[in-house]
Amino acid sequence: MTAAIELLAGPLRLALRPDLGGAVAGLWRDGLPVLRSTEPADLQRARDAGCYPLVPYSGRLGYRRFRWHGRDHTTAPNFDDSPHSLHGVTWLRPWTVAERTTTRAVLALDHAADADWPFPFHAVQTFELAPDRLTVTLAVTAGGHEPQPVGLGWHPYFPKRSRSRVHAECRGRWDTDSTGLPTRLSPHAGVDGDVAHLAFDHCFEGWQGPARLRDERLSLRLTSSLPRLVVYTPETRPYYCVEPVGHVPNAIHMSDPVAHGLQELAPGARAEATMILEVQPA
Repeated sequence: MTAAIELLAGPLRLALRPDLGGAVAGLWRDGLPVLRSTEPADLQRARDAGCYPLVPYSGRLGYRRFRWHGRDHTTAPNFDDSPHSLHGVTWLRPWTVAERTTTRAVLALDHAADADWPFPFHAVQTFELAPDRLTVTLAVTAGGHEPQPVGLGWHPYFPKRSRSRVHAECRGRWDTDSTGLPTRLSPHAGVDGDVAHLAFDHCFEGWQGPARLRDERLSLRLTSSLPRLVVYTPETRPYYCVEPVGHVPNAIHMSDPVAHGLQELAPGARAEATMILEVQPA
């Protein structure tokens, strides 16, 4: 088992579990959880982490099958009893530590084509901690001998406190069917309200400016090079999610996957994205 990594910068402490999907076990400011946080030795699986990477797709891949360049492919079940596969494969695989200092860590993963994803790639995550922010960069280089679909994103979980509030300006929201797959795009100004009164599990298009997350303790500013947000506000859970993503969930099944954010990478080509979470007291 790969040992946990901790980075320190001023009042911020970041704990990583490379062996559990390259996940963030926790992020704290003066001991207060910024993300849903678990001491790294106690974390049992990536799904309970504070954040994990979404590679090579985010959200649901419909019914665990797809066609790409005239060939049919399947993916393996990876999420409870869902009929779909979710969030790619890297959150289920161990990463290795490529570099580490007191404020910076680089993790790497080599994926060989298998039942979970039929295309090989190399992924790198870089975490940089400053006293007032966490910057994460995610890069994927395509392997193999044929073009492959690649989508990037992150799945951060935030503690739901009594006055948790989210503001994010967008231009549209994807409606979904009963299994969570997107069906049609509707005009929507975005998200602005108390988390306790929101009921979202949707992808938002045209994300503009920062997403601002506030409660009685912290003020957060989330930005990303990625143009979409998935917002998930489960009523009965002690957390909510605001997820920067590059493509619409299940984009690979749409008539033009690239137009909906999925990238087509030639062998040796690289895709990269950045997420910045700024942290201040309320």
